[in-house]
Amino acid sequence: MSTLIDTLQRIVGAAHVLTEGDLGAWEQDWRRRERGKALAVVRPGNTDEVAAVVRACAAAGTSIVPQGGNTGLAVGSTPDTSGTQVVLSLARMNAVRALDKDNLTMTVEAGCILQNVQDAASQAGLLFPLSLAAEGSCTIGGNLGTNAGGTQVVRYGNARDLCVGLEVVTPQGEVWNGLKGLRKDNTGYDLRDLFIGSEGTLGVITAATLKLYPRPAAQLTAWAAVPSMEHAVALLGLAHQHLGAGLTGFEVMGRFALGLVHKHMPQLRVPFIEQEDVPYGVLLENSDSESEDHARARFEALLETAFEAGCVTDAVVAENLSQAHNLWHIRENIPLAQAEEGLNIKHDISVPISRIPAFVEYADAMMVREIPGVRLVNFGHLGDGNLHYNVQAPADSDPKVFLREQEAHVNHLVYEAVAQFGGSFSAEHGIGALKVEKLEKYQSPTALTMMRAIKAALDPQGTMNPGRVLSKTPPMPPAPAR
Repeated sequence: MSTLIDTLQRIVGAAHVLTEGDLGAWEQDWRRRERGKALAVVRPGNTDEVAAVVRACAAAGTSIVPQGGNTGLAVGSTPDTSGTQVVLSLARMNAVRALDKDNLTMTVEAGCILQNVQDAASQAGLLFPLSLAAEGSCTIGGNLGTNAGGTQVVRYGNARDLCVGLEVVTPQGEVWNGLKGLRKDNTGYDLRDLFIGSEGTLGVITAATLKLYPRPAAQLTAWAAVPSMEHAVALLGLAHQHLGAGLTGFEVMGRFALGLVHKHMPQLRVPFIEQEDVPYGVLLENSDSESEDHARARFEALLETAFEAGCVTDAVVAENLSQAHNLWHIRENIPLAQAEEGLNIKHDISVPISRIPAFVEYADAMMVREIPGVRLVNFGHLGDGNLHYNVQAPADSDPKVFLREQEAHVNHLVYEAVAQFGGSFSAEHGIGALKVEKLEKYQSPTALTMMRAIKAALDPQGTMNPGRVLSKTPPMPPAPAR
């Protein structure tokens, strides 16, 4: 291994090969569920260095764990405990290579922090719409590697939908340059889509060409009190009718989730929290290409129709940007308020929007029946069918004991319900190492066979982020019938 370390130091410089001291920033996952041990943390400064590092590791038979901002929620970018894996940090590769206003694209390196990408687009008078809570520290490479979602998927789609080209280093250390920035390019298999969402198991994303959009002339935010999840879905339908493509955000938040914010962060002032007959709040965002007056008129027409239909019992429209930010901060701080309340069991699920009310009714009743006193923290991106259906320990129990004794049981109950309603157990957080067994259980055998064939074809040595997404040693196929 010392020979490999020497080689890596020659490639990127000794200062960028870390083997001693506190490597927790790279070895500890963001949720602090797992702590691994790396052979080394290597920080290349350009694509050629990435390729050389990958070639050196391939020659040594050493596995690589690509890492961006290390903000993932499924333990997909931290090393295992063997002390034999190289963490390949893309943090130094953070340049904006080009911005093409006429083509509405921007080419950036994988280590660019999402917020910096947003700011670079804004400085050019344009919009890069991907937005999520970790945008101040997550990176574009990680966003694409996990096909990140966020709060504006209802209008702009996931990270996959915002990317028109990639540069990738293969497991053999070759460079594929697919950064043309073309909206139309039907020249064989779509390699870009193959690498997006693969969580570093097929190659290392080193740069991307991203879609940009004109900045809206006005952006308004409203908070609505709704009497049930059925009414929230009905409100979503009305919002699509009235706002069309202007609907850029539609978040739902259960009363208990909002109550945690009210309890632990009272300075945020949750609307309608004192009204005990309001089980859900909905946060809507309307982006308009004409003017603020036009946007407000459309918003008011929507809310008037919703009041008449009984979908909304109360509502407030932010009067300025500061008020809008305050409303969004409430939604964004639900996970932090949960953490203040104690350890909890998190889920990132998706269900067809039309079936979400029935799913929530079924799952809520089941969880309360199975675990008396359990508290349900239900919130998320209703506009695209993605809920964070989290489970908090009963108020009089020890959260650590609850997590240790109940997590596997709770996960089983929730994921079985999700499958029953035609949903997915992983909507936007990915598989990582946490959900490998769940993928093998809930994905079809045919799909798993195709995935393993792709992995074997592109990474025959199995050195690229092993044990993530797919198990290291796939199960043997059944013996043929005699």
